[in-house]
Amino acid sequence: MTVAGPDVEIPQTSLTSWVLRHAEEYGSETAIVNVSGSTSYTFAEMASQVRRAAHGLRDRGFRKGDVVGILAPNVPEYPIAFHAAALAGGTVVALNPLDTSDDLVARLEEAGARFLVTVPHEMPKVSAFLDRTDIEEVIVLGEAAGATPFSALVAHDEIVETALDPSEDVVTLLHSSGSTGLPKGVLLTHRNMIAKALLTSMVAPSGRGEKALAMPPFHHAFGLSMMMNASLHQGTTLVTMERFDPEGFLRAIEEHRITRLYIVPTIAVLLAKSPLVDRFDLSSLRSIVSGGASLDPQIARLVRERIGCEIGQGYGMTEAMCSFMQTPETVSASVGQTAPGVECKIVDVDTGEELGRNRNGEILVRGPHVMKGYLNAPEATRQALEPDGFLHTGDLGYVDDNGELFIVDRIKELIKYKGQQVSPVELEAVLMRHPKIVDAAVIGVPDEESSEIPKGFIVTDQLVTAQEIMDWVAERVAPYKKIRQIEFIDKIPRTPVGKIERRTLSTRATAVAG
Repeated sequence: MTVAGPDVEIPQTSLTSWVLRHAEEYGSETAIVNVSGSTSYTFAEMASQVRRAAHGLRDRGFRKGDVVGILAPNVPEYPIAFHAAALAGGTVVALNPLDTSDDLVARLEEAGARFLVTVPHEMPKVSAFLDRTDIEEVIVLGEAAGATPFSALVAHDEIVETALDPSEDVVTLLHSSGSTGLPKGVLLTHRNMIAKALLTSMVAPSGRGEKALAMPPFHHAFGLSMMMNASLHQGTTLVTMERFDPEGFLRAIEEHRITRLYIVPTIAVLLAKSPLVDRFDLSSLRSIVSGGASLDPQIARLVRERIGCEIGQGYGMTEAMCSFMQTPETVSASVGQTAPGVECKIVDVDTGEELGRNRNGEILVRGPHVMKGYLNAPEATRQALEPDGFLHTGDLGYVDDNGELFIVDRIKELIKYKGQQVSPVELEAVLMRHPKIVDAAVIGVPDEESSEIPKGFIVTDQLVTAQEIMDWVAERVAPYKKIRQIEFIDKIPRTPVGKIERRTLSTRATAVAG
């Protein structure tokens, strides 16, 4: 049995044309401003800078299909740089500033990036790894030695956008671990990205006069599509935050009179329980959308009661963001109903047989928002995408009699730490390089503050402490990938073909905690 949202027509245009469709109408209204108020752009200024910067890229030899990396926190110029590259017919590989230099080099080289856009404080890191890439020019959002200032790009006339095929041409490359394994490049076309933002605007509409606090990172599908593109298309002002801190976050809501929040569940816990909240006026908030991991309905209830605004959650993945969306007033533990234009079916994990309502199985989704495929990974693409276009999510769940989806477990191995994706396979590879470790496995264990934290199970034949191992890993991975717990065991449970039995380890971890 397949459940489907109402039909929706996806405009056959470029992502940037769709996002900027009403920019002239919004004109002098503020499109983007940083949290300090020191830098801002109106919708008219933003649209003009996008077109001028696209001309500047083209003058530097940037052509349709070329790739530019963006390594930056949420700053007002990020949407301008992103859409300038898109307007010029290019692909943006969105990079996480928390990733290690090795990770960043791998992303840039895999994508074949020719240009890199960054911010001044990232230049020391960029300069250190630049000679390991094929980057031809570094463009900085500001001023920094050894880089071209972004202002040089916008010192051009406006251009007409490059002709392209919205259904085939890739506009952005994000990274996801998918159902299993190491992070892979997710190929998202103009049509995919329009669909993601359009579905958001339909199920969680915003509008002119509203203000959204742009705290979820733009390098993540949640921040890029559901927040950045959907908000700008609807005339909502984005107030950018470069980094999260609880007091600064709450102060920004009060000072900017924020009406809309896009958050991960860990922020919902803050809003529900932190005594800091009582020190700030949050009465301007009208609606909150949570994503990135499952939101505890009890926490959602506490937020509603304390803040006095609606809170709902969305379900999806980088490969298919905004597949389901809960209405803000929903109190159940579901993730909502299928978004417009999206189809969902539940299948038996072993046989692939389609299941009826209220029966647990793997969740498959299909729609215009589903990725084109994985970069340079035809086998992974084949495993993820069925010939008929349905995407394997790797999540277990069921659809009830009201058509609402409930997530009950995960087949996939991905760990969600504060909304960030952590691959256990990647961490296991790091652990196995430790000279005192014989075997290792990593799973995610529940944590109220972080949704999940990575826990390592270690087999060793030498004296070594848990702290020594955690410190060793921390020196080799991004901060959000650090292992937070260690348990020493005699043997890692594996299947006959050598695959780690993570469910066995999860049961063990639960038993120990109990």
